[in-house]
Amino acid sequence: MNNLTLENITLALTNSPEVLGKDKYFNSAVLVPLVLIEDKFHFLFEKRANHIRQGGEVSFPGGEFDNKKDQGLRHTAIRETSEELGLTSDKIKIIGKLGTLVAPMGVTVDAFVGVVSIKSLDELSIDINEVEKVFLVPVDYFFKKKPEEYTVKLEVHPSYKDEDGKMVELLPVQKLGLPARYSKPWKNGFHRILVYNSTEEVIWGITAEIVFEFCRMINSSR
Repeated sequence: MNNLTLENITLALTNSPEVLGKDKYFNSAVLVPLVLIEDKFHFLFEKRANHIRQGGEVSFPGGEFDNKKDQGLRHTAIRETSEELGLTSDKIKIIGKLGTLVAPMGVTVDAFVGVVSIKSLDELSIDINEVEKVFLVPVDYFFKKKPEEYTVKLEVHPSYKDEDGKMVELLPVQKLGLPARYSKPWKNGFHRILVYNSTEEVIWGITAEIVFEFCRMINSSR
């Protein structure tokens, strides 16, 4: 770039993204749906249909950003919620963005908090191709109950064996002149796994992280 100035750099930084290199991830969005029943807020959860990706797991409604359908990740959250729960968009009111979660498996999840205007789950017409069932858990439950915490070990593998037993080199360490230690798997630390054992289903992983961060946000603002 010719004639790079401090003004150019400063202007560029004002438009910098919250997550650098976000386009190389699988970008998705979820709605954290709040349902008001008898003056008490509840989280609305889904249990995903067994035959789809992450089948049988509990999640919030959401999915992958579609640049042909969605004007942004906020729109992704609304569209996916409408499709999965059988709701018109006017029944969904987003009240704010919780944040962006970056998962170690190469996924980003933009979480939006919204109020779903229903009085009962009977008003929903869930898409059985994607959702096995839906259920409600009072938000207060998660303030009173701390999640169980586990860890998994993560490693970076510069090569792997394919189905035929042939070694596939992903990072040509020797060719690039990198330190030899990177030709073998190296430790990438540990990743926290949170688990809530609710009366309905086990809530864990990304969904549990979002619930945990929501509760922490509320507690810090009180």
